[in-house]
Amino acid sequence: MSAMNMKTIWRGAAAALLMLAGGAAIAGADHGSTPAWVDEARMAAPEDSQWLSGGRTYDEQHFSPLTQINDGNVGQLGLAWYADIDTERGMEASPLMIDGVLYNVQPWNIVTAYDAKTGRQLWRFDPQVPLRFGRLACCDIVSRGIAAWKGKIYVATLDGRLIALDAKTGKQVWSTLTVDNSKNYTITGAPRVYEGKVVIGNGGAEKGVRGYVSAYDAESGEMAWRFYTVPGDPTLGFEDEAMERAAETWTGEWWKAGGGGTVWDALAFDPETHLVYIGTGNGSPWVRKWRSPGGGDNLYLSSIVALDMRTGKYVWHYQTTPGEEWDYTSTQQMILADLPLNGKTRKVIMQAPKNGFFYILDRVTGELLSAEKFVPINWATHVDMKTGRPVENPAARYGEKPVLVSPGAGGGHNWNPMAYSPLTGLVYLPVTETYMGYAAASSFDPANPGTGASYTGYEEERKAITEYADKHSKAWLSAWDPKTQKEVWRVPSPLKGSGGVLATGGNLVFEGTIGATFAAYNAKTGEKLWELPVQNVPIAAPISYSVDGEQYIAVNVGWGGGLAHVERSAYAALFLSKPRLLVFKLGGKATLPALPEQSREVPELLAPPKVTGSADMVANGEQLYGANCALCHGVAARGGVKDLRHMSPETHKDFLDIVIRGKREANGMASFADLLSADEAEAIHQYVISRANADWEGN
Repeated sequence: MSAMNMKTIWRGAAAALLMLAGGAAIAGADHGSTPAWVDEARMAAPEDSQWLSGGRTYDEQHFSPLTQINDGNVGQLGLAWYADIDTERGMEASPLMIDGVLYNVQPWNIVTAYDAKTGRQLWRFDPQVPLRFGRLACCDIVSRGIAAWKGKIYVATLDGRLIALDAKTGKQVWSTLTVDNSKNYTITGAPRVYEGKVVIGNGGAEKGVRGYVSAYDAESGEMAWRFYTVPGDPTLGFEDEAMERAAETWTGEWWKAGGGGTVWDALAFDPETHLVYIGTGNGSPWVRKWRSPGGGDNLYLSSIVALDMRTGKYVWHYQTTPGEEWDYTSTQQMILADLPLNGKTRKVIMQAPKNGFFYILDRVTGELLSAEKFVPINWATHVDMKTGRPVENPAARYGEKPVLVSPGAGGGHNWNPMAYSPLTGLVYLPVTETYMGYAAASSFDPANPGTGASYTGYEEERKAITEYADKHSKAWLSAWDPKTQKEVWRVPSPLKGSGGVLATGGNLVFEGTIGATFAAYNAKTGEKLWELPVQNVPIAAPISYSVDGEQYIAVNVGWGGGLAHVERSAYAALFLSKPRLLVFKLGGKATLPALPEQSREVPELLAPPKVTGSADMVANGEQLYGANCALCHGVAARGGVKDLRHMSPETHKDFLDIVIRGKREANGMASFADLLSADEAEAIHQYVISRANADWEGN
C-alpha cells in the first residue's frame, strides 16, 4: 500500500474546493487543518465525497449521491483494500469517512482510523471494556457505529461509557459513565451529535432495566439532559409531565421489574424543528401481565418519541404496539424525507419496526399518515387510521399455552439499516418473515429479571410451532414505495440474515447477503448487476465516499448479532473467515487470502456425547439455562450466537472452564462463577447434551 502524507490525509475543506467523483466541486467548511471537523453547517450541506455520520446525514437515509460507480460499470468493481478485524463476533457498524480518513469500530468498542485511500492504519483505541459485560449483551457484543464532531470521534462502550477521542491521534479526551453499573445496562448503539450535544441511549430490557436517552455536551462530556422512556416508582415523584401521563397507562408495581423501553439504536434529527426522534424498545419483562397486571398501553414502550433537542422535553409520540409483549421494538432506523402524499408535500418520518407495519408520520406533529403491512403478520389485521391503533388478533395475547405469532421476536425488520433514494423515491428494506411460539411463565420474580416467558411444557404444541416456523420463515430485499405503500420489487434470499442497505446516485443498491457475498442491484428494477464472494456475511450497512476523485464502497463483514440467534446448523458453512473491513473501487485488484482448510470443517455437526446426568439434574439444568443462557444461546438451546447443541468435543471437555473459569472471556463468554456453582454449570451442560441428543436423533 502506498503511503499518503499526513497533510493530505488531514486536509481541511477550507483549503480548496473538494473534487467530487462526478466532477462537481463544493465548498467545504472553514475548519483549517483540524481532522474530522463536523459541525451544523457541514451536516446541513455535506460534501458528496464524505460520510459524516452513521446514516451519512441527520435524516438517516443511507444514501450517497456519488455517481462514478453506477449501473453501467458496477461490473468492474473490485477490492481496493481490506483490513482484518481481530474478533469472532458480529460487525454491525457503518464506518465514517471524513477528509480522507476512515473511522471504524468493532466489538468491545475498539476504534480504528485508516487512510481511506490506501488502508494504512493511522491509530487504534481500545477502551478496555471489562469482559464480564459480555454476558449482559442479549444480542452479541456488537457496536453499531461512532460519531464525529469538531475534531473528535465519539464511541459508546458496552459497559456504558461515552468517550470522546482526538480524531488525529486517537487519544482519549474525556469519558463519562452514562449508566448505573449496578444494573444490567449495556450500550450497543451508535451515538449521534446534534447541536453540540452527544445523544446516546442504552439496552438491557431483557434483564430488568428502565430505559432512557441522555444528551452530553460534546466538548466537556457534562450531561445536558435525560429523558426516561417509562415511568419509575410513583412514590419517588415523576421526572416530568410526560412520565406522569405515562404512569396512567401502567398498573401494579411495574417499576420493580424495570419497565424496559430502552433506546438501544434508532435516532434521527430535524434541525429545522430542533426535534430529535428516538425509537423505544420492548417491555421489561416481555409478558405484560407480569409488569402491568391490569393491562394498559404501557407508554412509552415501542414508540417513536419526539423531543426538543435543546431541552430534552417531550413534544409528541406515536406508539406502534400498545401494551406490547412480543419484543416488538421500535428501535429500528427512522428515515426523514419530504414526500408528495395526496397532492401535498409532507415532512415525514418513516419506520419499518419489528411488528411488520411500515409507518409514515408527519415529523412535525406526529400525525399518522399511513401504516401498511410490509410482511405477512397475524398479531393484527390492520391499523385503524382514525385511532392510530392496531386492530389486534385476540389470540396473539398469549397465556401459558404456546401461541404461534408472526412476526416472531426477530421481527419483520430488525436493526439492519434500510436506505431511501430521493432519486427513485423508494425505500430499500431488508425483510424477514418470522414466526415464534410465545407463552407466559407460571410465575415471575422481579428480583430475577428476564422475559417472563416460558420455554418448556406443552411439548407437542411447541414442536408443531417450531416446525411451522422453520418451514415458513423467509427473507428478501424489498423496494418499497412509501407514497403508495406497496412493494415495487423484491430479491428473495435463501435464508434470513442478509445485511443493511446502501443506495447511491449511480442507480445502485448494495447489500451483503447471507450467502457470504456482497451484491449490487439496479435501484429501479432490482436486477442483480454484480456480486462477489467475501468469505463471511456483511450484515452491516455499507457506505460510499470518494478520495482524490475516486469513489469507494466500504462495508464491514462479520456474521453475528441478533440475526445470528437462529438455527445454527443451517448456517454452519458461513463461518469461514474472521471479520474484515472491505473497501471496493472500480478496477480494484486486491484479493482476499485463501481460506485455511480448517475453516471448511464444521466440528459442531458431530454427534453429541451421551447424557450422564440424572433426569432431575437435566430438569434443573433446563431451569438454570433459561435464566442464564437463553438470551445468547437461544430458547431451548436452539440457535443463538453459538448453538450449544453442536459443541465440539473440545468445548464439551472445557465446559466448566468456560462457564465457571472464564476460559473464553476474550470472545465475550464471561465467567458465571458469581451466579452459578460448578454443579449448576454441569447441570446446564447435561441439559444442553440432552437437547442435542433429542434433536440429533430426529435428524
